[in-house]
Amino acid sequence: MSRIGKKIIEMPAGVTASIDGQQVSVKGPKGELSAVLVDEVLAELGDDGINVGPRVDSKRGRAMWGMSRTVVANLVQGVSEGFTRTLEINGVGYRAAAQGKELQLNLGFSHDVVYKVPDDVDVQTPKPTEIVVSGIDKQKVGQVASEIRRYRKPEPYKGKGVKYSDEYIFRKEGKKK
Repeated sequence: MSRIGKKIIEMPAGVTASIDGQQVSVKGPKGELSAVLVDEVLAELGDDGINVGPRVDSKRGRAMWGMSRTVVANLVQGVSEGFTRTLEINGVGYRAAAQGKELQLNLGFSHDVVYKVPDDVDVQTPKPTEIVVSGIDKQKVGQVASEIRRYRKPEPYKGKGVKYSDEYIFRKEGKKK
C-alpha cells in the first residue's frame, strides 16, 4: 500500500480542477497546468479534493500510484504557490546578470555564457552571485536550474562553481608535501 498515494490532495482557495479520463487539468491564480496519468491509475474529484488510486490491484498499478499522486499534487502547488530553485555562484570573478529572457554568466571561461530562458520560467539575479529560478511547472524549474549548474559544476577542492543553495559540497584535501 502506498502511504503517499492514500493522502487526498486538498484544493486551496482559488484553485479548480477537472478530470477528463486520464487528463487532469488544474487552474489557479498563477496559471493553468495539466498532466496525463498512466492507465493503471484512476483520479477522482471529490468534495474535499482529488483522490488518486490504482485502477486494478496490479504490481504496476501500485508502483504508479504514489508517483501519480505526487504529479497531481505538484500541479496544484504550482498553480497556487509556484516553485523556486536558488543557485549560488562561488569563485573569484564568477557572476551572473539577468537581461530580459537571457542570463549572462561569467564563469571563468574566455567568453561569457549566454543562457536563453524558456518562456514559462522566470530567472532573477538579486545578487551577482545568486540566481533565483521560479515558475509554475516543477519539472521545468528544476531542468533550467540543472542546465545553468551544468555550465560549471562545483569542484571539490576549492568549491568553485555553480551550486544549489541547499547543496553540500564534499570538500577534499589537496596534495601534501
